[in-house]
Amino acid sequence: MNLSTLIHGLPFITVVNHHECTITKITDKSNEVVPGTLFVCIPGYRVDGHQFAEEAVAKGAVAIVASQPVEVTVPTLYVRNTRRALAILLDRFYDHPTQHLRLIGVTGTNGKSTVTYLLEQIFQDAGYRTGLIGTIERKVGTTSFPTNNTTPDPVTLQETFALMRKEKTDYAMMEVSSHALTQGRVWGCKFRSAIFTNLTQDHLDYHHTKEAYAYAKSLLFAQLGNAYEGENLPVAILNGDDPASKLMAEATAAPVLTYAIHEQADVRATNVTLNSDGVQFIVESFAGSAPFALHLMGRFNVYNALAVITAALLEGLSLEQIKASLEKAHGVPGRCERVEAGQPFRVIVDYAHTPDGLQNVLQTMKEVKEGRLISVCGCGGDRDRSKRPLMAQISTQLADLSVFTSDNPRTEVPEAILQDMLTGVQNDPDATYEVIENRRDAIQYAIAQAEPGDIVIIAGKGHETYQEINGVRHHFDDREEAAEAIHLRYHR
Repeated sequence: MNLSTLIHGLPFITVVNHHECTITKITDKSNEVVPGTLFVCIPGYRVDGHQFAEEAVAKGAVAIVASQPVEVTVPTLYVRNTRRALAILLDRFYDHPTQHLRLIGVTGTNGKSTVTYLLEQIFQDAGYRTGLIGTIERKVGTTSFPTNNTTPDPVTLQETFALMRKEKTDYAMMEVSSHALTQGRVWGCKFRSAIFTNLTQDHLDYHHTKEAYAYAKSLLFAQLGNAYEGENLPVAILNGDDPASKLMAEATAAPVLTYAIHEQADVRATNVTLNSDGVQFIVESFAGSAPFALHLMGRFNVYNALAVITAALLEGLSLEQIKASLEKAHGVPGRCERVEAGQPFRVIVDYAHTPDGLQNVLQTMKEVKEGRLISVCGCGGDRDRSKRPLMAQISTQLADLSVFTSDNPRTEVPEAILQDMLTGVQNDPDATYEVIENRRDAIQYAIAQAEPGDIVIIAGKGHETYQEINGVRHHFDDREEAAEAIHLRYHR
């Protein structure tokens, strides 16, 4: 695409050294620049992209987008906000890909991955081509790509949407993080609907207050648009039992659909029954009623299912179609995932890394356990320190034995993270716990303590296949470690 075509309609720009050139790539990362690139200088949290403008030109960048003076000889577009310019340019460069998809965004503290995976299965079963973007992976059809963030950077995101369009994708499901919303990563995305799961404590290291965190989530619903054009209006799908849904509803001009267990809602679950095999409930909705029996455990998965049911009904699928798909679903990688290696007790790996997430999974298992509940948990480094004592308290209150260990310490000293956790339980004489900093040793210890009928929960990392220590990711998979611990106990 030539530069003049690309920047046509980009408002309030000043162009220096203008001459026509062909743009073959757009990026904001200097190490990804190749000949023909338009390089966008983004002021980051650690470094400022403007510092790399000359390096980008030396590597072959044929044009620069900047918000402050740079000393280069190629065409330079000066704008007030380079993040906004990047979003507009990417959308134009890839020919507005989300306008050709039905994009469903999912935000909230917990449940995003489960909701997107269940939606993917339902739409695939209904004969649609699907795409998925989230914490675990990016998928276009059955092809999977790695991901570093819950919501990718704008360049990766729009490249993925462009590939989805090329592959004639009908529906795309995307997890939308609070970081992505405040950083403008999803600017320019046209959402068919947006789902809110819940709001509990997380990411306060970044947002500082729960109010700011809630506001960040509300930005997704504010982006649903104000124009009521045509019949396919964007819709906000909200958890009617979560108080933060009021803010989400106030933020959007779109019609609102609610789902709930306790409050009156457009889609509601009644007669909820939880057991060791899953959950059963009756759905009462604007499209009729039906009993559901799912292989997903816990009340939190009833909420996830309700969100999915609401979104699928909105797209015209029947309750019978949705029921058939959900009742054969067996969960999401790293979300209440069972490890079966011939042991006489249950071992479950879960991504629970927030106070609410840990409480949900432990409370669920406490209600269905036959013996003891053993919890293995830690807290990530370089993240919200205030949740560390809370995580420890929740573990000792709900589990019969807690094993505190390292999660992803990143650049922090693991012992210091554990000490933060211990401040939540050191004055509790009834707290039963062990501190084992090495995560492999902690998992082996927990497995060694378990007896028939017990449940061992290994929380925090879920689907992750690494442990990040001092900026280096080392291979580490809780599922593999649990299976190896079982093998060592019974077969050595």
